[in-house]
Amino acid sequence: MTDSPDDPILTRVIRYNFIRDGRMLYIDVHEALRGKLASPFVAVPNLINIIARQEFQGTGTSEEEALNDCLEKIAAVAFETIFPERESTPEP
Repeated sequence: MTDSPDDPILTRVIRYNFIRDGRMLYIDVHEALRGKLASPFVAVPNLINIIARQEFQGTGTSEEEALNDCLEKIAAVAFETIFPERESTPEP
């Protein structure tokens, strides 16, 4: 049986805290247990309910590789740049 894009994905998550300049974000490394991710391991910076833009997510064939890929991508980037800008809602 092959996975389709609509199949549910199940991941195991390992959470890291990344602290820089007195500010913290989380990096969740997802290991695909069922379904397909972009890679067997995907590291996703987040602020609980705000997920980093895709270009700052790391991928790899191991937890360490995905985490290192992510850390390289966010190393010199301001936290505000990592996350999508909030769309303003029009006034009624």
